Amino acid sequence: MAPEKMMFIDPHIHMTSRTTDDYARMQEAGIVAIIEPSFWLGQPRTEIGSFKDYFSSLLGWERFRASQFGIKHYCTIGLNSKEANNEALAEQVMELLPLFVLKEGVVGVGEIGYDDQTAAEDKYYRLQLDLAKEVGLPVQIHTPHRDKKAGTIRSMKVAMEHGIKPHMVIVDHNNEETVKDTLDGGFWAAFTIYPNSKMGNERMVEIVKQYGTERIIVNSSADWGVSDPLSVPKTASLMLERGIPAEDVRMVCYQNALDAFGQSGQMNESDWLQPANVDQRDKFQDNSVLRGGQTPVVGEFKTRNELKENIVK
Repeated sequence: MAPEKMMFIDPHIHMTSRTTDDYARMQEAGIVAIIEPSFWLGQPRTEIGSFKDYFSSLLGWERFRASQFGIKHYCTIGLNSKEANNEALAEQVMELLPLFVLKEGVVGVGEIGYDDQTAAEDKYYRLQLDLAKEVGLPVQIHTPHRDKKAGTIRSMKVAMEHGIKPHMVIVDHNNEETVKDTLDGGFWAAFTIYPNSKMGNERMVEIVKQYGTERIIVNSSADWGVSDPLSVPKTASLMLERGIPAEDVRMVCYQNALDAFGQSGQMNESDWLQPANVDQRDKFQDNSVLRGGQTPVVGEFKTRNELKENIVK
């Protein structure tokens, strides 16, 4: 399914919600690296300990799990806008964030920004911008589903107020309504290919045809909802099919993400250019990616994605 010899980065995907089968299919499709932003789990967290365990899992178990399928895993750490509205808990999370943002593998503060654009969201967005500036990390912004254009413009304006340079800000979930403002402001414009909402891959093709490839990034944002962890390679295939040059596809599905998040100093192409030497006998805190009776892969990971091999005898 992957365009021949192409490598992809998915710079926004929530693997906590996905299975190891997804990792296998992503590796087969040419995805070499991913970034997992901190996000809302679907049910509000009620204790600070659940945030601590979640951030730890992004830096520990999930990173290990990806490596067992030959994929490099990075993350961004932040208080999601939706959960900023529980101010008592948000205050505790703000005390926790400095303990995590400078750990190995953290390539930004995110995803942060506005959801309903409340006063509380604004307060904690600003505080996290200050944190990002203090530690010199890129910022990954979630733009709201409702009143998106106003929320996107407000997000960028506030970032500028806090002295964050546009080249250090990745504005995500753009669409046709917001792309011009984002690019004109000098920010990175990320697009989420998400079934039934946000951005379709046919629309994404037209965006690239109209605006070119400078500072444009494609991601899947695949999570616990109806979503597709192969959105980046599938969109790349469609772009090639619709006549977009391979180098342009490489820019929006690989290079721009590397350039944007590589500013963290934590993400380098050399991390994945050598074939991954997978050993699924390895364990993380005494747990492996294998369930009972499964045969570990040792060496270069190759999928066996044929239906006949899924027959359980």
